[in-house]
Amino acid sequence: MVKTTWIRSVFVSTLFALSLLTLSWQVERMPHMTASPILPVGKQAIENGTVYRVVVKNPDTADYAVYHIFIPKGLDTVRGVFVHQHGCGMEGRGESTAYDVQYQAFAKKWGLAIVGPDLYYRSGCMEWRDPASGSGPSLMRALEEVGTVSTHPELKEAPWLLWGHSGGGYWTLGMMKDYPDRILAAFCYSPAFDPAWDYPEAALRIPLMIRHAGAGDANASGVRCWQTAVNTFQKLRAEGGLVSIAYTPYQNHNYSFVRYMAIPFYESVLSKRLPTRTQVSFEHMKDLDKTAGWLGDIRSLNTYAYSKYPEDRSAGSWLPDSAIAAKWKEFVITGTVIDRTSPPAPYGLTKTRRHNMAVELTWHGDADVESGIKQFCIYDGDRLIARFPEQGVYQRFDTNGDDAIPMPALPMRTVVALPEGADSSLSISAINHFDLESPRVAFPTK
Repeated sequence: MVKTTWIRSVFVSTLFALSLLTLSWQVERMPHMTASPILPVGKQAIENGTVYRVVVKNPDTADYAVYHIFIPKGLDTVRGVFVHQHGCGMEGRGESTAYDVQYQAFAKKWGLAIVGPDLYYRSGCMEWRDPASGSGPSLMRALEEVGTVSTHPELKEAPWLLWGHSGGGYWTLGMMKDYPDRILAAFCYSPAFDPAWDYPEAALRIPLMIRHAGAGDANASGVRCWQTAVNTFQKLRAEGGLVSIAYTPYQNHNYSFVRYMAIPFYESVLSKRLPTRTQVSFEHMKDLDKTAGWLGDIRSLNTYAYSKYPEDRSAGSWLPDSAIAAKWKEFVITGTVIDRTSPPAPYGLTKTRRHNMAVELTWHGDADVESGIKQFCIYDGDRLIARFPEQGVYQRFDTNGDDAIPMPALPMRTVVALPEGADSSLSISAINHFDLESPRVAFPTK
């Protein structure tokens, strides 16, 4: 049994004070904004970087969009932008993406900015789902303004990774129609409304993965998620598009572990398409050789190198490489992808004795890109003496909409009770959501 030795009053008061700091915002007022439909940009420093908040208003209506944009700490050049578009009726939840420590680690690794949009239209998603309604141009305007405030002017030209759920999936497909030259890759989670448009040739170069839940999805006549997935897949594959479809029959419209598939899919594409650090514009994205990819049989679930696919290649799920082909097969069979690698170890450790029985510990930690942070374990020698947080997990995600819970992560700070002189062998490790543990790192002895 683990003996947890929290000094609760110190711990709670510390968290409360730090949480108040977390909620404070600075406002950057740009001189040219007075006549602009964009409100002053808010800026908030957090553990792993900075979150910018920008509101873009339609001057002729009451419609507006709020964007929370995360830029990792110490990033010299933004090489790409990950846009995580919520679904219909999910307005107000997009903000959490900017505070998601797993996505932040993903962004840090690849030099990305993260965008969590919230689209508030009087008519709801029936209008904003179409990028031409203003939701496409407002994203570009927000990126330009935050690029100015953050001194990252390259933000407005960096290529995009798009993610969309339900009505946000329709929006993502609409962005592939309207802005195909800017998109590195796209992932649609139960896309809806079965769009009838034709795609330009440039859209066929975009690697796209579509997840749906078949009969368990939202398939009413006005939504048609199952049909949207199948029809979009067939249409784009018939034209040579780089598209795959992932059917998870034991899940539903609002329940899926999609990020465990989406992140490795994105990483595979980034490794092949992302412009160099000196060429950050979408104009420098690299095209993929479809014959170097793999194909998955959507009936047998067997996977093959492109040249060895035994049937009509236009009917197979196109996948960027053998590793993603293996994960796709695991995902469609089990509904998830198991993380088999340990998380990164904590770093930047400090230890301060507060009085005879209290030792304050602080540290930094990047989330596991594959599966986030579940908790931290604190050891005295080989004895586990505390977990952080004491109850629950550090941060998880809601399988309905993929939102971070809790949204602002806890500060990496705690107090343990140890007699004076008994704190010379303290160490800490990180645990990911598949219960794999990082190497332990020792706190300084002084």
